Amino acid sequence: MRQRPQHLLSRAAKHYRVLFIEEPVFTAEGDAGLPRMDITPRPEGVSPDGVSPHGVSVAVPVLPPGLNDDAVTFHLSQLVHALLAGRDPSSRVLWYYTPAALDFTGDLPAAVTVYDNMDELSAFLGASHQLLAQENALFAKADLVFTGGMSLYAAKRHRHPAVHAFPSSIDARHFAQALSYDGAEPADQAGIPHPRIGFFGVIDERMDLDLVGQLADLRPDWHFIMLGPVVKIDAASLPRRANLHWLGAKGYDELPRYLAGWDAGFMPFALNEATRFISPTKTPEFLAAGVPLVSTPITDVVNPYGTKDLVRIADGAAAMAIHLDGLLTQPRDLWRAAVKRQLAATSWDKTWAAMRTLIEGVAAAKAQPVRKSPAAAQPARHAFTAAPAEQEPAHV
Repeated sequence: MRQRPQHLLSRAAKHYRVLFIEEPVFTAEGDAGLPRMDITPRPEGVSPDGVSPHGVSVAVPVLPPGLNDDAVTFHLSQLVHALLAGRDPSSRVLWYYTPAALDFTGDLPAAVTVYDNMDELSAFLGASHQLLAQENALFAKADLVFTGGMSLYAAKRHRHPAVHAFPSSIDARHFAQALSYDGAEPADQAGIPHPRIGFFGVIDERMDLDLVGQLADLRPDWHFIMLGPVVKIDAASLPRRANLHWLGAKGYDELPRYLAGWDAGFMPFALNEATRFISPTKTPEFLAAGVPLVSTPITDVVNPYGTKDLVRIADGAAAMAIHLDGLLTQPRDLWRAAVKRQLAATSWDKTWAAMRTLIEGVAAAKAQPVRKSPAAAQPARHAFTAAPAEQEPAHV
């Protein structure tokens, strides 16, 4: 999946050396050389303009099986500290996507600490009961908190003095390829009849599987194409119909080829705690590809996309079928013009630029010496100093 972390940190790589530490993997008994950290460079470290940035490296901790939580935390701490040993922390940015990582990185010094709060992870299936307490600790440590949507911003804005909303953005050029694609259709989609209604994304507890099955029953002459990995739920629970096509995960680069062959899109999100604060990145991606879209009433889809009539909003399978009827027959010129105006206001480049300005502002402020007041008994203190980008590159 190429989602918010990949979009942002690949852009960060133009200004920093980016080290992305993933969750650990556990191997079979008898694997030699454990624990260890496997590090690989990623293509996200290559900028579109061909200018080599400092790069993205992904570090995957490899641990033996059968460890309890305390042992896992101990080994992760040892591996991360060894990885960063000897590196200057004065220009380091610690960037968190999960508060759980604080358990093994909480003592690491940094110039700036960022919490990019893209989802309400505590509401997800299988979330640790410790996550809320860990998030409180991360709020206390962080210099900046970014939220992945406006509803999440409203829920978190009073918990930290520097919370900034950065809703899902768009790589419009990539998805606009679907508008002019004239190549061969993907082999697994080519034989599926029209009209085609499509979805792409992770298929997990956030999807209303009953709605998907009901919609397929209501419109047996339509064909529903489902792209994405099945995660955290049993694949046997997926509804099966002759007009439902579960095609599995696809690469980011493949998506425009699939979307080019769709007549409309749908986002059948369940309305539950796991979706209460989501801001689906795929919403503007559907629009940039020229695929008209209907969604269940997710707050960050209703506003702004639903209120501007860029996305139809439907509560239930019957309403969704009626809206899709309209989308399949309505003229699209005015809609596409409105979409173009909406998407022109945002991009991942603009989002990263705004984030970087905030990060550099915090780093500069912390680098200023603290003036000693006449009554102070202690000498003045200095915060970490951020290195200029053209010197030794900083770390994220």
